[in-house]
Amino acid sequence: MKTAFIFYRRSKIVVTLALTAAVMLMPACSKQASQPVQAEGGPSPVSITVHPGGPVVIRTTSAEFDVLPSGYVQASLLKQGKKLTLDDPQGGGDFLVIGGKQVDLTYDFNQTRITGAQGKLGRGRRVEIAAQSASIPNLQGTFAIEVYDDFPNLALTTMQYKNAGSQPIALGQAVAQRHRLNASLADAKAAPYDLWSFQGSSYDWGKDDVIHVSQKFSHPNLMGAQLKNGLGGGIPVVAFWTASVGEAIGHVETLPLVLSLPVKVADDGRINTDLQLEPGTTLKPGDSYSTPRSFVAVYSGDYYEPLRLYATALGREGWNVPKPSNEAYNVAWCGWGYEFNVTPKEMLGTVPKLKEMGIKWATLDDRWFNNYGDWEPRKDTFPGDSMKKMVADFHKQGIYAQLWWLPLAVEDGQGHYESHRYGIAQVVKEHPDWLILDKNGKHARMVRDLAVLDPSLPEVQAYYRQLTERFIRDWGFDGSKLDNIYTVPACYNPKHHHRSPEESVNAMAEVYKIIYETSRSLKPESVTQSCPCGTPPSLAWLPYMDQAVTADPVGSAQVRRRIKMYKALLGPEAAVYGDHVELTKINFAGANQESDLGRDFASTIGTGGVVGTKFVWPDPGPHFKDVALTQSKEEWWKKWIGIYNQKMLSKGAFRNLYTIGYDTPEGYAIEKDGKMYYAFFAPEGSKGYQGEVQLRGLASGTYHVVDYANDKDLGAVTSKNGTATLTTSFPESLLLEVSKK
Repeated sequence: MKTAFIFYRRSKIVVTLALTAAVMLMPACSKQASQPVQAEGGPSPVSITVHPGGPVVIRTTSAEFDVLPSGYVQASLLKQGKKLTLDDPQGGGDFLVIGGKQVDLTYDFNQTRITGAQGKLGRGRRVEIAAQSASIPNLQGTFAIEVYDDFPNLALTTMQYKNAGSQPIALGQAVAQRHRLNASLADAKAAPYDLWSFQGSSYDWGKDDVIHVSQKFSHPNLMGAQLKNGLGGGIPVVAFWTASVGEAIGHVETLPLVLSLPVKVADDGRINTDLQLEPGTTLKPGDSYSTPRSFVAVYSGDYYEPLRLYATALGREGWNVPKPSNEAYNVAWCGWGYEFNVTPKEMLGTVPKLKEMGIKWATLDDRWFNNYGDWEPRKDTFPGDSMKKMVADFHKQGIYAQLWWLPLAVEDGQGHYESHRYGIAQVVKEHPDWLILDKNGKHARMVRDLAVLDPSLPEVQAYYRQLTERFIRDWGFDGSKLDNIYTVPACYNPKHHHRSPEESVNAMAEVYKIIYETSRSLKPESVTQSCPCGTPPSLAWLPYMDQAVTADPVGSAQVRRRIKMYKALLGPEAAVYGDHVELTKINFAGANQESDLGRDFASTIGTGGVVGTKFVWPDPGPHFKDVALTQSKEEWWKKWIGIYNQKMLSKGAFRNLYTIGYDTPEGYAIEKDGKMYYAFFAPEGSKGYQGEVQLRGLASGTYHVVDYANDKDLGAVTSKNGTATLTTSFPESLLLEVSKK
């Protein structure tokens, strides 16, 4: 059966439209009464109504998307008989910047075409609306919006611009998904900017990516591209929410496109956000340019909901996240406690404590190597074959070994990092043409002020396959800790013959895929961990690892909220390393004077993360006193690592039942082996929590409650309408096991 559609022209049907308040579109060949359009595959729950002059109203089972006469797409959540929105429209929809001036389009709703959407997201509906520029008469547009049955809270949009004239048109900037958000629409008592938000960019080390928006908030949110500080990449999503409704925008392309999702609180208190691109192209007569498929989503809850929706949609598009290896869930100890000059003796000296505590992994961290790029052991700390012997000794004790390294980074004789002044790596001497060059023809720089090999070159990809084979097969390591990884610079090396400088950015994933797949092929239970220190991860390499990491968190709240982020992106049973527990409390006494004093295991265990630590033992001297394993710390470590190994909640299913910012105390839920596990955390800076906690997600009935961290029986509770309540008090955290009686 052919897909049904209707195409409005300036004919008798326009009169019909003018005489009615709204017309439900139907197949052009049909003479039946008005009814929803049916595309291939049978009836759809999506209804589409076109009003004369706009809007086009697209209604799903749980959302409504209105394309207003201005082109603004207003998104609303349909919940419990109410229509909830944060959109406070002002201004229009997509536009271009040409010659420094904003060029808007006028929509012709009499030329509205509806078809069945064709794509990997399943069955859906596609609406196309013709548009035209008043200031540039030969600039035509076709705005398309798609809604899919399986994704009722998500609308995808694109705009195609066409040069229908005889003169070229240079495109300066393209802007899509313009939204003006107002919290007062959902809560009359709230200020317009009073929203919680997730900012997906990798922008500044250590900053919160889950924030309460302030009146002066502004964030550029550049995605994909590398920043001057070497960071960059990110997840191309920004999300906002209140207690009742949330809204998010982003794009669903599987490549790490270079674009921005800026967020700024305007003078009127509303939050402005959109998607901005620099096309860098000139439309010749007859040429077209289309914006990437961007989305607007509405939901109830916090950032977990749109990130899970986003990841599910990407999965349909072929962005497949592998299942972690079984060993990715085991506790890990990291030698970074000894910092840059760790030796095999110090690494192996911890073995008795690792075995006592049930720790299965040992990670050799930064600066074991001679230089970035060649990755050979330092002769002063790992002489001869001491590297292979150390790994073999760990294996004899039943402990897996993991190796720290930084792919694509190479030393080219320029710069330094910490006390290490850069030489020239042999790979650079032999293959100088593999380097990424900047616009000026100089060696481009990445994080740590290092030069960069171009991941798009087959020779470079083969080189990283060889390196991985050396580490895993020849030296015996069981996995990699890939650290300080963000994105790579655009490449202007003429010898690489790029069609676009961003080919290097898009190809970064290929190297990480090779490292992951080579490790898995050599050792099926290997663990590849990827760490974007201090920031959200990159869309590019996110699917090519066994274990995510909270990435140098600054305090307990970041541990919890980043674990939640990764559970949304990678799945509710993802292996997410909570990083070193010592990072749950950090004191900064000045530049490069950091004291890691944390001991909050609950923030990792209660949220379903994988426990880690970097203690040093036996006593190595005063320089390492903050992370030395004292007798009192040893008792605490044994207790909590024992709890982790017994419960293994990291293998359970994360349930998003609590909303960050609006549920007090902050709550988390894990479902495992027929039981529910809850974790509650007192507000930061408080003296604890006293009152009721809600145990959500339960079937009706009576349940037995145990405080499993303190081995206390808390009696029975009764669930009604999916929730039970418990009156309690706790100083910092409360971890509960709830089972049906």
